Amino acid sequence: MKLARTRADLLFDICNYTLISILVLLVLYPLYFVLTASVTDPDLVYSGKLLFFPEHITWDGYKRLLAESSIWMGFSNSLWYTLTGTAINVVLTITAGYVLSRSDLIGRNVFMFLLVFTMFFGGGLIPSYLLVKELHMLDTTWAMIIPNAVSVFNVIIVRTFFQTNIPGELLESAQMDGCSNLKFFWKIAIPLALPIVAVIVLFYAVGHWNSYFQALIYLKSNAKQPLQIILRNILIMNEGSDMQGMLDGSQEQQKRMELMKYGIIIISSLPVMILYPFLQRYFVKGTLVGSVKG
Repeated sequence: MKLARTRADLLFDICNYTLISILVLLVLYPLYFVLTASVTDPDLVYSGKLLFFPEHITWDGYKRLLAESSIWMGFSNSLWYTLTGTAINVVLTITAGYVLSRSDLIGRNVFMFLLVFTMFFGGGLIPSYLLVKELHMLDTTWAMIIPNAVSVFNVIIVRTFFQTNIPGELLESAQMDGCSNLKFFWKIAIPLALPIVAVIVLFYAVGHWNSYFQALIYLKSNAKQPLQIILRNILIMNEGSDMQGMLDGSQEQQKRMELMKYGIIIISSLPVMILYPFLQRYFVKGTLVGSVKG
């Protein structure tokens, strides 16, 4: 039986939808502005005439960016770091979270204490650099992957998910049917954990794609630099040219620089924006919220 909606219910819905619409606009408009500013005459952007629709569309900024061969090299490097690093991260995190969720693991509390301890106390930058150096990973692609192979925070989320969503009775029933621990993990636990796997993939992939600090520390060769560093170098070089152009009285260089600034934001954010809609439904289900609460 469907209950009749009162005036208070309608008013509540109107307030909710209005508030949500305002929040969506506050989040989306800055991104939309950057997108339109990257193809709009910079004079209109400076004068504040660009509000909703681009005018005097120009693709000079993107043409200059995409003409740089280093852009494609950095893109391929970042793609390699993201795919390889995320695969390693997910395998280690899921296996560690599952093992730590098992109540029959001897010394489980000791292992959890050691992991959580690293969240509050760390050696710092210099010991980390010396460790990477002693492992002969300086100026190698593995320096971007191995040092951050596991996030303790993500391990805790995965462990909590397994504890709250896979009952012990299911394990006991499988063992009575002759199922081994490895088979139970692969055939039962992993299929049930696909939502949290998707969430962890998103976390790690975004982190690898936006990573730049490790490259500044561990990588020396330009051929191994990720996209973020390449874009940073292009921005710095053009700022130097821009300053020289201002001294020479040139305004075209300054306009081109502004277009490239907005274009760099779009290029660096585009892969993440493409990935997120495919995994967003798992956030809607409340997977992450339920794991953290547990």
